[in-house]
Amino acid sequence: MADSCPDDILGELMQVIRARRGSDPSASYVAQLFAKGRAKIAQKVGEEGVEAALAAVGGDTEEIIKELADLWFHSLVLLADAGLSHEQVLDELGRRFGLSGLAEKAARSRS
Repeated sequence: MADSCPDDILGELMQVIRARRGSDPSASYVAQLFAKGRAKIAQKVGEEGVEAALAAVGGDTEEIIKELADLWFHSLVLLADAGLSHEQVLDELGRRFGLSGLAEKAARSRS
């Protein structure tokens, strides 16, 4: 998996996450998260976001990478729980690419 391109890694990870959804929670962390429900998964996303922000403030590049990997992972679990895909997020990022961040944010607030 380490030699794959980033989108392939996300796709492969999503396949693993989806496959573990029905697994035994005592044997799979992902299955444990699914068993605890969306509120717990969302809580983990929030916790990992805070940890990534704290790592950034601390300036330790290795910690930043590790915490962002945790954030991305838990975000993928949340997407799978919601029946969504990482491709949908990538499509949204693609839609925003080339737009002024300020203009894009203003357009969202009008919706």
